[in-house]
Amino acid sequence: MQQRCNLTHFMLAGILLLGLTTLMVGINAQAQIAFVSDRDGNWEIYVMEANGKEPRRLTKNLFSDDEPSWSPDGERIIFASERDGNSEIYVMDAGGNNQRNLTKNPHYDGNPEWSPDGKHIVFDSRRNGNSEIYVMNADGNNQQNLTKNPHVDWLPSWSPDGKRIAFASERDGNLEIYVMDADGENPLNLTENFRGDFLPSWSPDGKQIAFASERDGNWEIYVMEANGKEPRRLTKNLFPDYSSSWSPDGQFIVYSSDRADNLEIYMMDVDGNNQRNLTKNPYDDAAPEWFGSPFVVDPAEKKLTMWGWLKQVVR
Repeated sequence: MQQRCNLTHFMLAGILLLGLTTLMVGINAQAQIAFVSDRDGNWEIYVMEANGKEPRRLTKNLFSDDEPSWSPDGERIIFASERDGNSEIYVMDAGGNNQRNLTKNPHYDGNPEWSPDGKHIVFDSRRNGNSEIYVMNADGNNQQNLTKNPHVDWLPSWSPDGKRIAFASERDGNLEIYVMDADGENPLNLTENFRGDFLPSWSPDGKQIAFASERDGNWEIYVMEANGKEPRRLTKNLFPDYSSSWSPDGQFIVYSSDRADNLEIYMMDVDGNNQRNLTKNPYDDAAPEWFGSPFVVDPAEKKLTMWGWLKQVVR
């Protein structure tokens, strides 16, 4: 009887593991990169597969649509649009439907990013005379200034645990990467470099931050520890590289590069190797934002997130 029970558990484990493997492959194949392109005459939001295939336009508007950011569940995309005469924060379904304005402010609002729990959106705004970091509810309500600083603060990026926000600031005389608590408290300069550093992007495990820097003469992609230590240059190119975004498993980085005489989306391994062009388009493609289902891989542990549940079932 015990042998029959063990055999049944073994067969059940095999079936479940096969099913989960199929699920993992199926979802992983759907991992997508949102980006902007002017290939249809002006800046629009597009999505493509993670290998650069099947680009699809989501917005069809006579004015600029830019700076896309996926919701954590992949159901929606926020972006900046100039369709109302100035840059505002919009949201739409992941397929491009139900586009609606969230900020409705006569001054610039841009560079939005979702909080990891999907309940809030951080963005920068010039509504108080200079660029500041703001946060609002996902429906656009309760907009609050986090930085309240007379110098430029912009380009916010939320840490994966939701506790901190990285951003670029000129408060020390040049463009630097800062980090602050999610409520705006305890701002800290991470880069402390006399050349420009901007466009921070957290790794999925929260241990590193990718960013663009001109400390070696032109804009290149760097990565540093989350505390600002050990900055390392990943790209070494005579043309600008910037706007980085990590793959969900933390193994790859996509970014914009001008090395082909126009802006293209490139991908590289996390150590900077195997740099390759994904878009290969004669028009400009920029601002890549990677989405992959959190059910595929736990970025910190690189294991199936359902593995613990599977062990409980077959125990």
